[in-house]
Amino acid sequence: MASDHALMARAIRLAERGRYTTEPNPRVGCVLVRAGEVVGEGWHQRAGGPHAERLALDQAGERARGADAYVTLEPCCHHGRTTPCTDALIAAGVARVVIAMIDPNPCVSGRGVAQLRAAGIGVDEGLLETRAAALNPGFIKRMREGRPFCRVKLAASLDGRTAMASGESRWITSDAARADVQRLRARSSAIVTGSGTLLADDPSLNVRLPAETLGLGPGEAVRQPLRVVVDSRLRTPPRARMLALAGEVLIACVRADPLRRAALEAAGAEVMALSPATAAAGQGQDAPGRVDLVALFAELARREVNEVLVEAGPTLAGAALQAGLVDELVLYLAPHLMGDFARGLLRLPGLAEMRQRIPLELTDLRHLGPDLRLTLRASRAER
Repeated sequence: MASDHALMARAIRLAERGRYTTEPNPRVGCVLVRAGEVVGEGWHQRAGGPHAERLALDQAGERARGADAYVTLEPCCHHGRTTPCTDALIAAGVARVVIAMIDPNPCVSGRGVAQLRAAGIGVDEGLLETRAAALNPGFIKRMREGRPFCRVKLAASLDGRTAMASGESRWITSDAARADVQRLRARSSAIVTGSGTLLADDPSLNVRLPAETLGLGPGEAVRQPLRVVVDSRLRTPPRARMLALAGEVLIACVRADPLRRAALEAAGAEVMALSPATAAAGQGQDAPGRVDLVALFAELARREVNEVLVEAGPTLAGAALQAGLVDELVLYLAPHLMGDFARGLLRLPGLAEMRQRIPLELTDLRHLGPDLRLTLRASRAER
């Protein structure tokens, strides 16, 4: 029915309010309706806090009995940080639950629906499923594939250059584009960069948006993503700017020199040694001796990282793309030219023929100030 679509769309808009605050949990919204009137609504705001269904039921009170519940994700049926939402819906006496998508978490998947139906509650599935799935690309991929959703951020001139030959790159894009990058950081669980970028730019890689912009209340601290440095030879200096900032820093290396490791750990970093990658892993011709990115991303998923933002130079960004780890590229194009000697966008060794090119699908295009932002995904279309 048209009203079902409108009410699920409302639940999706509610879920979007948790975009910057729910990690590592999914973003979920819920609307309760009885006799055509919205009697309760809520969205999951942060891990450990009440789920969307609980907040909506609390708001509705006795009016929840006989109501229809519109939920963007299958209600949980297991004990985690909170008690099962299926129990709460059953106890409240709702008549019907409309679910946008089944929870990919194997602890829940289909079991929540089964419990509701066993209690005599009508359940409809799949309403606005695509829109609901877009709320949680990282959570879904982590549950289904054991990897986080990877987004690569790139900024370039119209001729595809990311820095002058000297390394100078501030600033290629406008204030509006850089503010948009802050929002990408805020929604990410982790930000990944390389040792080359760290040594050249000494970046902060933190979220600098005001708390109220992210939907936080007075006195609430902005959640800082895990900052990950891919540093095969452990060249990160203990005085790196990011080590003095709020939030955790993980340095992934291949050879952990004991003295360097001790100095970095004393500065507050976590150092993790991984086996080196092999060229067969698809990370480029010179992969041996470098951090195995596939293993690193699996480790990040184990740590409940949903969305990764790669902010790195052409070598690491290209290696992630060739390793098949990149789900989305966000490219900011500035309306100027930087010339033949400036540095390129991505390092992709081994591409010598047109049939080897990497096809991309443009999913979004918009202006940000004077710049363009292109959002692209890997295309399955054959070339």
